[in-house]
Amino acid sequence: MMKKKHGVIIETPMEARQAEPGPSILLLLIISVSVAVIAMGFVWFVFFRT
Repeated sequence: MMKKKHGVIIETPMEARQAEPGPSILLLLIISVSVAVIAMGFVWFVFFRT
């Protein structure tokens, strides 16, 4: 249970670690992988296309 002591929130280590990754994490992963795939496709198209 969260407690306040002298205006400071005191939590147990278990409470402090609990968090849920929101949809922003999934969006970041999708965007970064998409950019990497596009960059690799561009490099292939410029340098390795025969």
